[in-house]
Amino acid sequence: MGFNRRQFLQAVGVGISGVPLIAAGSTTGTTLEVAATPIGSTGYRRLQAGPGWPLVVRTDLANALPKRETTRTALAAFVQFSDMHICDAQSPMRFEYVHPYIGSGAHRPHETLTNQASTALVRKVNQLKQGPFTGRGFDFLMTTGDNTDNHETVELEWFLKVLNGGTITPNTGDPARFEGVQNASLAQYWQPETTAKDDYKAKGFPYVPDLLHKAIQPFTSPGLNIPWYSTIGNHDDSVVGSLPDGLLDSLYTGRHKIVGFGTTTETAKVAQALHDPKYVPEAIGLITTKGVVRTVTPDARRAPFSTSQFVRAHLQNTGPGPVGHGYTSDNADGKDVFYTFRIAPGVTGISLDTTNLAGFADGSIGWYQYRWLEDQLRRTSDFVIVFSHHTSRSMGNVLPDRRRPLDPRLTGDALVRLLQKYPKVIAWVNGHTHRNEITPHGTFWEINTAAHVDYPQHARIIEVVDNGDGTLSLFTTLIEPDAPYQASYDDFSERGLASLAREFQYNDVHLNSARLGQPQDRNTELLLTVR
Repeated sequence: MGFNRRQFLQAVGVGISGVPLIAAGSTTGTTLEVAATPIGSTGYRRLQAGPGWPLVVRTDLANALPKRETTRTALAAFVQFSDMHICDAQSPMRFEYVHPYIGSGAHRPHETLTNQASTALVRKVNQLKQGPFTGRGFDFLMTTGDNTDNHETVELEWFLKVLNGGTITPNTGDPARFEGVQNASLAQYWQPETTAKDDYKAKGFPYVPDLLHKAIQPFTSPGLNIPWYSTIGNHDDSVVGSLPDGLLDSLYTGRHKIVGFGTTTETAKVAQALHDPKYVPEAIGLITTKGVVRTVTPDARRAPFSTSQFVRAHLQNTGPGPVGHGYTSDNADGKDVFYTFRIAPGVTGISLDTTNLAGFADGSIGWYQYRWLEDQLRRTSDFVIVFSHHTSRSMGNVLPDRRRPLDPRLTGDALVRLLQKYPKVIAWVNGHTHRNEITPHGTFWEINTAAHVDYPQHARIIEVVDNGDGTLSLFTTLIEPDAPYQASYDDFSERGLASLAREFQYNDVHLNSARLGQPQDRNTELLLTVR
């Protein structure tokens, strides 16, 4: 159901008389107040401020008792980032040419601006400081994987600087010139700096002179002013999130960038290899012997990092803390990239590794980690929030993982059943699907949040509240970047570039509008029975 002003005041802890019941927050700066909406109904569309979205009370798992507003206690408040896909858009080890077959995962018209777009969300979190319903200051922020796009060392460096703060030069190869597909005079990609026709301009994409040059200029991220934690995703440990490492690693740092193939049949075979192991050998042969090549400037920083290097980079970059951002020296060998942490008194977080180094986008959980997780759940008396990259429905990849090759791999259904055995588990927070979706699982809620790299470019605030009546409430509120809804095409300020990135995201020829989710997947109060 929708939320009126009277109900909102009660939910944030203000009685009808105006007497605070718990610390009141504010809807300002969230999608409860205002949300992006397109102008017009067809063609290329610019964005504007639209009405905020109502809060939907979900009683799938518990009844909403009428006096809970008067007895609430805030237990925790945090922010979820997911699927930032910080991208080296000029890398030779990209597969942009398969985008007609697999969609935006291969090529995005805004992919040169991922650093600026994610930094705009960092600025928004710093501005908000607290949850809108409880007024509790944010305890931490969690990224739920796909922090990088193609697990390149330079992408990992940029990701850490976006969150920790620092100057970022989002450029590789030639220090003075962009060398990607977007200035390669190829019609299947948007060529923003020329008036020549291409497939994207045919859909209304604009001519934006100097965009690529400005996109690779240095800028400074303020970094988060709260602690943050990290979870690994498939794009953080596999070639384009799909192929196992070791097959094409030498291409990362070379000078040959494939921008297409001579026939659609060859292109289709490469696209199939990203989803089906039986096509991998033929695809590797095509990539190493054929293809239309653009010569680019080699760059050693494009080398892929291992899971061990992923963890060690976190240990070396503390930023606002904690040291390692959840990872410790016990994780440094890259074999077991999962951990527990204290969210707040009485609330524990568990970050899982649902990736599979056998390759391919979907995930699973190994038997060793599964048993470790059950041991953590058995021993704690805290409420538990589980974090992972993959969702319950995207964990069907049970190929052996070389880190523990004899370890059976378990699906998302098996993980759901395990979490249901322990009623202290109140939520499973994840990403991967690039969409907003909230699913009840009998005893806990699965909260899936859209990607930063694709429209609607949301992050999510989650507040945990004890209602004092035998129920808990999880308030989920979506937030948008700190950037205007519309910017001039010559506004190359940091906020201007972030605004243009969102507009280009919305107009991507591969836009999937379902990723926005339904009202019940956006701003919600999720009721749970305390067990």
